[in-house]
Amino acid sequence: MPTLFRFLFICATLVGIAYAALWSVATFVEPRERDVTIRIPSERINPVE
Repeated sequence: MPTLFRFLFICATLVGIAYAALWSVATFVEPRERDVTIRIPSERINPVE
């Protein structure tokens, strides 16, 4: 097997494994919903002039 073909085959295999891992995470993992609270300082809402 020539060196370039072996290199491309290994790269394609690694890319396929990474793609399969990302696809499985996106398909099987459900995000948890939660409330988000962001505190805004009063100076930003009512600036003092």
